[in-house]
Parts: sequence; structure tokens; C-alpha cells
Amino acid sequence: MGGGDRHHLLRDRHPHRRPGAQGPHRDGRVVTTPLPATPVPAASGAGRALGRRAGILGAAVGVLAAGAAAGVAIERMTVGRAFRRRTEAQLDALAEFGTLRGEPHLITADDGVELYAEVDGDRDAPVTVVLCHGYCLDMDCWHYQRAALRDEYRLVFYDQRSHGRSGRGAPETSTIDHLGADLYTVLGELAPEGPLVLLGHSMGGMTIMALADQHPELFGERVIGVALMNTSAGRWATVTLGIPAAGARLVHRIAPGLLRTLGRRAALVEAGRRAARDLVYLFTERYAFDSEVDPTLVRFTDRMISGTPIDVIAEFFPAFETHDKLAALPALESVETLVVAGEGDLIAPASHSEAIKEALPGAELLIVPDSGHLTPLEHPEVVNAALRGLLARATSAPGGRVGKSGGRGRGESSAPVGFDAGRDPDGE
Repeated sequence: MGGGDRHHLLRDRHPHRRPGAQGPHRDGRVVTTPLPATPVPAASGAGRALGRRAGILGAAVGVLAAGAAAGVAIERMTVGRAFRRRTEAQLDALAEFGTLRGEPHLITADDGVELYAEVDGDRDAPVTVVLCHGYCLDMDCWHYQRAALRDEYRLVFYDQRSHGRSGRGAPETSTIDHLGADLYTVLGELAPEGPLVLLGHSMGGMTIMALADQHPELFGERVIGVALMNTSAGRWATVTLGIPAAGARLVHRIAPGLLRTLGRRAALVEAGRRAARDLVYLFTERYAFDSEVDPTLVRFTDRMISGTPIDVIAEFFPAFETHDKLAALPALESVETLVVAGEGDLIAPASHSEAIKEALPGAELLIVPDSGHLTPLEHPEVVNAALRGLLARATSAPGGRVGKSGGRGRGESSAPVGFDAGRDPDGE
């Protein structure tokens, strides 16, 4: 995972760092220390004992095991309710996070689930960038990337099934392979021609790997660039989650069954999540970010995670335990690839990004210091600069320039994608 001695969970982090300092990583890579933000406190809460226990238990397992907190940043537990209400009012007044909107679309997946999507930019733009969000988030998690790139590229955003504004899928479709099939459908509807760059965070990165597994022919012809951020190609069940190995093994062993049980008691658990907000905050603060962030960003991410029902969290969790797409990575060898990791990410440790880099020697690996699982939100300047570099390389590299045919400049037309059912996501 990288990094030296870990800071204490409740202490201010890295007070000795000079803002904006740059320096070499211990293995020679140049890394940037982003500017620190304002510390974020949080409040106390109360509720009925039974609901509180269910909420704490559900939150702890969801956060530790699957990244239910992969999308959640929370206030610290030192300030009262009045501060929290003031922060929420400030967020509403700013009307910034979550308000960047594009042309809306409803896309029907192969099993009838309606996927909500939005498009920014000109349909005739030379490159379409498709952004795939992670577990318990929605398309608005790309706020900083959307603001930075929307005037330069055609951008396609969509909510994964059972997330955000998209329709609810059947429990048995809560798999990485179904997400890959959904991405293929989105491409067919909203980007049937022309070169593509795919960006994926966490579960969104796994979605891109599933697409590469199902349709490797797209990579190098239609897909000219890929960014895999805070994600894993497999062996997630070995992640220690920042706790002793024995405890991590226990979490991985009991979490699927426990989450299924909690999912069947969704109403009780949702009430418990509200009553136990402060303890939930304590868990999620550790697993979402590795530096202090602005309180408006805290409330924004809190709202995204709060919109994910406990039964959706429960249905998707087994997908991470069984996820294994290492064999699909060679399909990316022919495209420009960027791999981004947070040095302090406990959900998808940097070692998993290093494993992806090992499978793709030509990929660029960026390990961001003082960053947890939400690197695109936590350090947007660093991520956006890396994405601009990826896009520049993908569209101008020898043998990879965007041609009039929409292919990779090889003098031949590339066939549109997405007009057939493709491979069944269950392999049948």
C-alpha cells in the first residue's frame, strides 16, 4: 500500500507537510503533495438501541468489507448539530456539487433495466470520454473531472444499475460482468462510432475490465485510452482493510451472509444508519479519504452514499469477493493506459494498482500521496492533470492518431459498436 508510519485515526494528519511540496517517491517516482484542506468535524447522534446496533453493524461491515464507505467522506466527531446544519445550508446555497447537468438519456439494458445517462459536448467531437463511477456513488462523483473536461471533449456519464437515477436490477444481476454488459450497451447507444477513452473509478474500473474480457476487439480500434483509478483486477479477498490479518479474514468470511441478512431488514437498517451517523462517520472517515477535505465536499459525498439502499450494498458485495479480471488486462496492451492509486487507500490498496501495472508494463502508474479511496474527489488537480496527459497521448501517439474514420489512424474504418447483444454476461 505504500507509505511509512500511519497517522493516528483521530489526529490531524501530516502537519509537517509543506503545502504543494513535490519530491521523489522512495522508488524514484515523482509525486505531488496536494494542498491541505480545512479539517472537518462532525456531531453526536442518538437513536433507538436496536436500530442503532443494526446501523453500526451494517455500516461497519459495509465499509470494511466492500467500500460502502468507498464513496463516503464524513465530518469528524467534535462539533455539534448546529455546525452540521450550517454546513448543509452552505452546500445548498453554493449549488455547485451535483448540479453540473448534461443532455439526459434513458438507455435500456439487455435485461430491461433503464440506465440513466447524460452527455456533455458536441456529438461530432473527435473523441468521446465515457466515465464509469464506483460502488455506492453516482455520476456526480466525477464533478471535478466534468468541470475540467466538458468544454474540450464529448463526455458520457451514466449511473450504474441500482445506483443513482438508474433503475433497480434483479439481485442476481449485481455482478461485475453485468456492469460490463451495461457499458457495452451504453457505448452502442451514445457512442456507436469514433474513438473512445474510458475512465473508471473503483467498481467502474472493474466494469471496464469486464468489457475488455467480453469484447477485447474494441481495445486498440475503438477504445484508444483507459484510466483505471483506485481499483483492482482481483484477489480483493486478500485485502486487510487496514486491520490485523485475522480480523480482515473474519470480515471477508462473514460479510456476505451478514449483509444479506441486513438487506432483508432494510427498513430497520436504514433507520439505524440515521441513528448511528456518528459511528458510521468514524468508520467512513478512515476509509474514504487520507487527508482533510472541505466540508461541502464531505456533505456532497455523504448524500451520495446515503442514496444507496442497504440491500443494494448487500447485493453487490459478493461481486468484489469473486472479481478476477487479471486475464482480461492484455486487451489493454494496445491502448494508452493510466493507473491511479491512493497511497493511503485501504479499500483498493496501491499494491493492486501495482499488480495492474505489472500486467501492463506500458501503462503509466501514478500513486498519489495523502489520498484514500476517492482520489478523483480528494486530489482533483493531480487526477485532472494525469487525465489530460492520457488524452493527449491517446489522440496523438504514432499509430494511434484519431482519423476521419473514427479508428486509430490505421487507414481502415472501424465498425460501430453496440448493435448486437454481445456475449451473455453469464457466459451463456
